[in-house]
Amino acid sequence: MPSLFLILTLAGLALSQDIITLPSQDNVTDYAPSLNVECPDFSTTSLIREFTPQNQSLHPSEVQYVEGRFNTTVQAAWNTWLGDGSALSYNLSAFQGHFPKVGLAIPGGGLRAAQFGAGCLSGLDARNDSAKAAGTGGLLQVASYMTGLSGGSWVTGSLFFNNWPTIKDLVYGDGQNLDGWKLDLPFVSPDGDDVFSEDNQYFYGSILWSVIAKADAGIDTSITDPWARAISYHFLNQTNRNNFFTNATAHGAGQLWSDIPNIPAFQQGITPFPLIVTDSRPAGSNLTTALSPLPIVYEISPFEFASFDPNLSAGMNLSYAGTHLTNGKADNGSACVKGFDQAGFMMGTSASLFNQIFDFAHNTLQGFSSSDSNTFIYILQRQLRSVRTRADDVANWPNPFHGLKPDTFEDSGSTWLELLDGASNGENIPYGPLFVKSRGLDVIVTIEGSADDPNNWPNGTGAIATASRLSTILLSSHQQFPPIPQTPADWVSTGVRQRATFFGCDPTQTPAEYPLVIYLPNSPPINGDNPVTNTGTFTLTYPLEHTQLFLDQVHFNTISGFTPNDNTPDPNFGLCLQCAAVDRARTKVTPVVARSSICSQCFQQYCYDPLHPPSQSELPNRKLVFVDPTPQGLTKVEGFLGANKFKLLGGLIGLVVFIALLIGGLIWWKKRRDREMQYNRVNNFHDDSDTTGLWPRQQRYSDYHAEAYELPNTQHVEPKFTEVKALDSPP
Repeated sequence: MPSLFLILTLAGLALSQDIITLPSQDNVTDYAPSLNVECPDFSTTSLIREFTPQNQSLHPSEVQYVEGRFNTTVQAAWNTWLGDGSALSYNLSAFQGHFPKVGLAIPGGGLRAAQFGAGCLSGLDARNDSAKAAGTGGLLQVASYMTGLSGGSWVTGSLFFNNWPTIKDLVYGDGQNLDGWKLDLPFVSPDGDDVFSEDNQYFYGSILWSVIAKADAGIDTSITDPWARAISYHFLNQTNRNNFFTNATAHGAGQLWSDIPNIPAFQQGITPFPLIVTDSRPAGSNLTTALSPLPIVYEISPFEFASFDPNLSAGMNLSYAGTHLTNGKADNGSACVKGFDQAGFMMGTSASLFNQIFDFAHNTLQGFSSSDSNTFIYILQRQLRSVRTRADDVANWPNPFHGLKPDTFEDSGSTWLELLDGASNGENIPYGPLFVKSRGLDVIVTIEGSADDPNNWPNGTGAIATASRLSTILLSSHQQFPPIPQTPADWVSTGVRQRATFFGCDPTQTPAEYPLVIYLPNSPPINGDNPVTNTGTFTLTYPLEHTQLFLDQVHFNTISGFTPNDNTPDPNFGLCLQCAAVDRARTKVTPVVARSSICSQCFQQYCYDPLHPPSQSELPNRKLVFVDPTPQGLTKVEGFLGANKFKLLGGLIGLVVFIALLIGGLIWWKKRRDREMQYNRVNNFHDDSDTTGLWPRQQRYSDYHAEAYELPNTQHVEPKFTEVKALDSPP
């Protein structure tokens, strides 16, 4: 692959060297890892864990957190959510100590996926009054795991690094410590399309300064790094509207994924255990296409960077990620690297989708608007003029597994890993970690915000890809997927992509051969309203009004379920969701508890039966085409015309009649005037020969010349983005 430095044609200027050193202790340069940190004693401690698919092991700190919380906080949350079980016709005392282990999966899809994940979580959160009243609020509290991918990793990381607030406070701010996501400020050009505006230049200067600091520390960078810094401004916790274009804070530059265990909510056992997913491109392959299912899929927890794929089955201590290791030992003796796991970079790695969308022939990013594409390339061009990169279009990670398992691990001989968006192999839902056998999950909740079809709705593509990979490549290491529709067309015709569905309700074995999957898809409003949630993956700006409508629409769908052949919520959906979540507990007790009648009725409506599949016809009046709730420019004009077409048509007819009458009157007047003045033509002709008294509009066009405007100089003035100012610096 040719270097982007050679093919980028956008003009740019070299960085100046007069960056002002900030007196603040927290600095945007904290994005740089620390080198030459003393390694642990390799004679007694290893940074690498190795295992086999048949003899898997989890990180001890993960086990301690999940199991400790499951036996205390989670069990109490089950009792709070279900009460004594009488509403489900169960005696909940029989289930004590046997409650199912639950995981949540939040897929990718940029800001759409992040907002869908947020809206859905609000509908499952006991802290939300309407969700609690509906009976759905409480599922979040009983979850042991949460996985995120790309945009799903953004909402996951944001919840943790803002100390697990309610979704309302997380997205909109709380008027105190939280300022919200600020999605109305464009991701890559927050001061508008003019990349050379003063505020944009300050913004670019800050993020590039961070990236240069990392490169100066000897860690190769790429476009993923400025992307990661932009993510941090919206989803971490040090940026508000007042300091957005300043360096009054480090904007999350020094916040580490391995710091999650120090967050109060995590220490109190309030949160599920977080994992985010990223794919790998075979090192040196330079692939610019989608991946096959074969390359290794990685997960990032607060404790390690690992893969449970059979071809690797190993994990690396996350705190020392960034250290070059060979066969588990540091290449540089006892000198290690710490601080590589910057939180924004972890989320950026999971969302590094650039290898498939760079158009090298035209220097554009496919899918993005022309403004966003040009801005990205401008930033990368400035970056490449200042630092050396390895692979421009991936996240560059020193390979901690260098030298390990050369017979099966394809990147064993490479010193670097090339990591990509977690959906690069078609698995847009981060199911992998939740199906790992050693985690033993009973229930997996899919918060499905994928955009698989032309209208940006899911159609089962991600689930089908994971089911295929589980049944082949991961057969020895992961649980299997329950029965699902086999093709996207089947997901459409059965209607399961447009309403809550339970998969795997009736396993044939005890314990069950697969988890029960609760599927909550992004779908058109059940009441027939215009949809506002099926936006494009590359939409990088949302007006605040759109975000509010988006979250409200998702929240309402989440707590409502569906009523067959109707457009009204199911008043029993909260109970049905509880039935699905707790169902696996029945088979864990002796004797096995029979499924209750109310839960059987729920399963009749919501479970997918491959022998008797449901039909899309049960879901009438669903609108599939996106309607922009906050149209701008031409879109706004088109919306106005559409909404007022009958009024405008009436006005147009009236205008035509008026013009016809006016023309008729003018023709009559002209004929009369010609008759009255036919004897004075000679005198008039002589009078017209003197043009000095004529109105300007009667003069010939050739008497005028185009007004000359001085065109802007095409040479760009050196941008001010390096003039990074501290608020407390003297003027």
